[in-house]
Amino acid sequence: MTSIKVLVKELGLDDSFDDIIVLALTHKSRGKPNNERLEFLGDAVLNLVITNELYRRFPKLEEGILSRMRSHLVRGTTLTEIAHQLNLAHYILLGKSELKSGGQRKSILADSVEAIIGAIYLKKDLIFVQELILLWYHERLN
Repeated sequence: MTSIKVLVKELGLDDSFDDIIVLALTHKSRGKPNNERLEFLGDAVLNLVITNELYRRFPKLEEGILSRMRSHLVRGTTLTEIAHQLNLAHYILLGKSELKSGGQRKSILADSVEAIIGAIYLKKDLIFVQELILLWYHERLN
């Protein structure tokens, strides 16, 4: 595993985030504690941020279209792309059962992005994590 401090810095965070980011990157195959609760929270935060952005950017679109757009943006494939952009596979802590895949399974990478979102939301605030998410999604939203 590459030093978590590199990722923390790249995310624009300070050293006080080290522990919660490590937790966000700890897969359930390592036992407890792991990132499942942070992933749960991050999923909700991500959906809120993307829903809000789509609602504001496209005031004339109907709900069904906005819903399909959101689904496309928050799906596992998109989250996996973001995980690759952040090089998360280098940081994820896996148990023996998952080490064979090297953390490259799409679901592990996608879940880790959501867990990081949840961790930053808990430690910082919604505005900060919203700005980070919108930075990650800038090209996709345009």
